[in-house]
Amino acid sequence: MRRVELHTEHGADATAIARAVRPDNTDRLETDVEGGTVVTTIERASTGGLQATVDDYVVNLRTAAQLTDRDSQPTVTDNTNTPDT
Repeated sequence: MRRVELHTEHGADATAIARAVRPDNTDRLETDVEGGTVVTTIERASTGGLQATVDDYVVNLRTAAQLTDRDSQPTVTDNTNTPDT
């Protein structure tokens, strides 16, 4: 299983942005809020599947951030946890 945890800083808009992307949640994609940070964990069986899901999620996240505050862009931190096999 491949796993990535994304942390994006949004300040006071974090809750609104998380609500906007939560419809994407599945049993392998979860979005939470920690203070001003949106934390999303994505798991997929393959690296390609993980990359495709992260790409789609980041597009949705940017759109939500732009609609919430047109002057700010999120900062994405990638904490990837993938086994060597």
